[in-house]
Amino acid sequence: MAASSEPWVIIVGAGPSGLLLGLLLARRGIPVHLIDQTEKLDEQPRATHYASPAMWELRRAGVTEDIRAAGFIPNRICWRKLDGTYLAGLDTRVVGDDPDRMVCLPLNQLGRILYDHLTRNACATVSWGQKVVSLGQDENAAWVNVETPIGEKTLRAKYIVGCDGANSQIRRSLFGDWEFPGKTWDEQIVATNTYYDFEKFGWEDSNFIIHPEHWFMAAKITKDGLYRVTYGELAGLTTEELRQRQPEKFRTMLPGHPGPEDYKIVNFSPYKIHQRLAPSMRVGRFCLAADAAHLCNPFGGMGLTGGIVDIGGLFDCLVGIYDGQADDTILDKYSEIRRQKYNEITNPISTQNILRLHSQDPEKALENDQFLQLLKRAESDDDFSRELQDGINSLKHDFTQYYQKAPEPNGDKTAGNVYPAPGLPLQAASVGVSD
Repeated sequence: MAASSEPWVIIVGAGPSGLLLGLLLARRGIPVHLIDQTEKLDEQPRATHYASPAMWELRRAGVTEDIRAAGFIPNRICWRKLDGTYLAGLDTRVVGDDPDRMVCLPLNQLGRILYDHLTRNACATVSWGQKVVSLGQDENAAWVNVETPIGEKTLRAKYIVGCDGANSQIRRSLFGDWEFPGKTWDEQIVATNTYYDFEKFGWEDSNFIIHPEHWFMAAKITKDGLYRVTYGELAGLTTEELRQRQPEKFRTMLPGHPGPEDYKIVNFSPYKIHQRLAPSMRVGRFCLAADAAHLCNPFGGMGLTGGIVDIGGLFDCLVGIYDGQADDTILDKYSEIRRQKYNEITNPISTQNILRLHSQDPEKALENDQFLQLLKRAESDDDFSRELQDGINSLKHDFTQYYQKAPEPNGDKTAGNVYPAPGLPLQAASVGVSD
């Protein structure tokens, strides 16, 4: 995109969701400008697992070959008691060579892949050090006023998308600083990236431990044996207090009851968790997507996968408008459907996922937990296992059905919008791993 041209879309936030939307639009030949208040790509590993609806969107962006080369494909997910006793699990190998099979890759590495692809496209521009301070719109355009290292300026486009994360300035400017309905969990969690040999104890690629106090998840996230160990902690503790408690927590929780000399922690991140949804994901020429629009706890990977699916849906809506196949009321459909998906799938399933870990008696979990019972059935029924794993595709929605005329096939741009049947959404959506 020539430096003097005005983009058709501005994306605020150059994290993975913004980069993905930018890449999809640029590949479609739509001029796009990404801005971010930081000076470079986020280097924190953050979320790691991309379930099939996310992989479908990433495949449309042409990056799955790079993702698979850098990451790995997990084979098994299971739930256990604190002593390691296996309760139930799921074998992802039954889906065979499905091109959208779950892949694991730390989010910062995905961001680098997306950025490398995006910056090779002439339709895209990325600008760092651009802090949004206010915004506006009229019948012809939307704009953001930004602070930059060399002063303030105004950026204009037909549409502006907030992909600027949980503390989104776009969302705050549209609705107010404190208007993000939902709840903050009382439970504190600590996310670590830890080198420890879980495999010698017979543990799977991803393990969820059910216990009222020492509940946690341990999931392999890199080929070289790095694990994401995320665990519950007491509320109200400082970061220093949490660090002091960590060695005893690991000694109690992890198989083999290791001391600090037995593992290596490379990231330690305490944080509060939320279930929140913006009042709307569209206000005139402004749209919200991913964490800027909604939040959920990380257990099950619903936030990451749902956010990526937002991006794919918004892309289809914007393409319809750009091509004259839809008017801008399709963005109301985007807001309506994506909020509905959050309320009916993401929020209840992610809530069940965390409650399953700390709000039931592990000794009675198989007897009382319907989801674990479904997993036990899937262990001996491959067809049912595939159906169960396909359920997460209920997060997807075909927005091209709202085009005023059917789109024509056009190579890798909008062709291939095939949306599978939903399967068992309120159960199978639990088979994601972690944000």
